[in-house]
Amino acid sequence: MPQATATSFSSRRRHDREIVALAVPAFGALVAEPLFVMVDSAIVGHLGTPQLAGLGVAAALLTTAVSIFVFLAYATTAAVARRVGAGDHASAIRQGMDGIWLALLLGIAVIAVALPTAPWLVDVFGASDTAAPYATTYLRISSLGIPAMLIVMASTGVLRGLQDTRTPLYVTIGGFAANGALNAGLVYGAGLGIAGSAWGTVIAQVSMASAYLVVVVRGARRHGASLRPDTAGIRASAQAGVPLLVRTLSLRAVLMIATAVAARLGDTDIAAHQIILSLWSLMAFALDAIAIAGQAIIGRYLGANDTEGAREACRRMVQWGIASGVVLGALIVLARPLFIPVFTGDQDVQSTLLPALLVVALCQPIAGVVFVLDGVLMGAGDGRYLAWAMLITLAVFAPVALLVPTYGGGLNALWWAMALMMTVRMVTLWLRTRSGKWIVTGATR
Repeated sequence: MPQATATSFSSRRRHDREIVALAVPAFGALVAEPLFVMVDSAIVGHLGTPQLAGLGVAAALLTTAVSIFVFLAYATTAAVARRVGAGDHASAIRQGMDGIWLALLLGIAVIAVALPTAPWLVDVFGASDTAAPYATTYLRISSLGIPAMLIVMASTGVLRGLQDTRTPLYVTIGGFAANGALNAGLVYGAGLGIAGSAWGTVIAQVSMASAYLVVVVRGARRHGASLRPDTAGIRASAQAGVPLLVRTLSLRAVLMIATAVAARLGDTDIAAHQIILSLWSLMAFALDAIAIAGQAIIGRYLGANDTEGAREACRRMVQWGIASGVVLGALIVLARPLFIPVFTGDQDVQSTLLPALLVVALCQPIAGVVFVLDGVLMGAGDGRYLAWAMLITLAVFAPVALLVPTYGGGLNALWWAMALMMTVRMVTLWLRTRSGKWIVTGATR
C-alpha cells in the first residue's frame, strides 16, 4: 500500500473513532430529552383532557423559552474545546464557569418575567377557559426550574468541550428516571395533580444541574481553576452567544412561518405537517449528534493550531453527514407504509402527507451537510457568519413560503420551500468552509 494512501486511511480511521466516540453518546442524550415531556404527558393525560391541554400549552411555552438559550451549550462547547486544544485545562474550565454563571443569571431573569406574566402568556397561546388554570399552574411552578435547565445546557457545553459526551448521557438518563418516578409519586401518590407533575420535573432538573456542577467543580479543583463569577468573562460569554441567539431566533422564525402557512392551508394539511415535523425532529437528533462532535473536535484542533487536522476532520464529518442523510432518506421511503398509519388513520391526511414526505426524504443528504457544517463553524466560533447566513436564509424562505397559499401546491409546495431553505443554508455554509476564513487558531478566536 502506498505511503500516502496508508496515511490517509489511518487519518480517516482516527477521525471516525473520534466522531463515533462523541456522537453516539450525544445522540442518546438528545433522544432522551424529549422523553421528559412524553412522560409528563402520559401521567397528566390520565387526570383529564383539560389538564393535558394545559400541560401542552405550558410545555410549548417552556420549550420555546429554553430553546432560545441553546447558545449556552454551543458557545461554551467551542470556547472550552479551543482551550483544551491549547493544553490549558484550567482556562477551559474557567471559561465554562463563566457560561454557567451566565446561565444562572439568565434563568433568574426568565423567572422574574414568567411568574407575573404566566396568565397572559397562556392566554396568548390560545388556551381554553378550562385548560388555562392548569397551564398557568404548571408554567409558574416549572419556571422555577429554568435556571437549572439553563445550567444543564451550559454544563453540557463544558463537558462537550472537554471531549466528554458520556457524562451528559448518564446524567440525562438519571434525570429521565427521576422525573418519571417523581411525577408518578407526586401526581397520584401525593394527590397534587398537575402541580405534582410540575414539581417533579423541577426537582429532576435541579438534580441534573447539581450532578453537572459536581463534575465541573471537581474538574476545577483538579486543575486549579477559580469558581467565582468573573464579570468580564460572563460578559464575553454573553457577547459570544448573541450571534448564535440571532441564528436560533431566525431558525425558529422559519419553523413558525412554515406552521402558520400549513395552518392556512386547512386542517388536513396542518395535521400532515405536524406529523412531518415530528419525523423531521427525530431525524435531526441523529444529524445533530454529528454536529455536536464537530463542535468539540474542530474547537480542539483550532486551539492546538492544527489547521490541517481541522480541515481533515471537517471533510470526514461532511462525508458522515451525507452518508447519514442518505440512510435516513432511504429509511423514510422504505418504512413509510409502517409508520404513517401509526400517526393517523385518516386517508385524506395520509394522501396529503405522502408526497411531502418524499420531499423530506430527498432533503436528508442536504440536511446532513447543513448540520455538520453548522457544527464545524460553531466549533470554530464563527457565530457572526452563522447569524448572517441564517438571516439570509430566512429572507429567501419567508416570501416563497408565504406565497404558497396564493399560488397553490398545498403542503407539497410548502415542503419544497423548506427544501429551498435547506439548500440555501447548505450553499452559505459551504461557501464559508471553502473560503477557509473560519480557520482561526489559538486558545481564543
